[in-house]
Amino acid sequence: MSQDALLGQLFPLWHLAIGGCVLVTVVLCTRRLLRRGPSRMTRAMIVTGGAALGLAALGLVLAVR
Repeated sequence: MSQDALLGQLFPLWHLAIGGCVLVTVVLCTRRLLRRGPSRMTRAMIVTGGAALGLAALGLVLAVR
């Protein structure tokens, strides 16, 4: 029973850690794309990244409820 309580307290911390790693990765990839200039894949990657971030944000909002 005490293990469940501990995991329940650590669960939001893991969400923040994973979210932080994803945010750093997205920022670094975006910076690299902007340095490389326009390409055929830039728009597709931005749309895909935006969709992934939107789904992650939606998951966090629904998890808070």
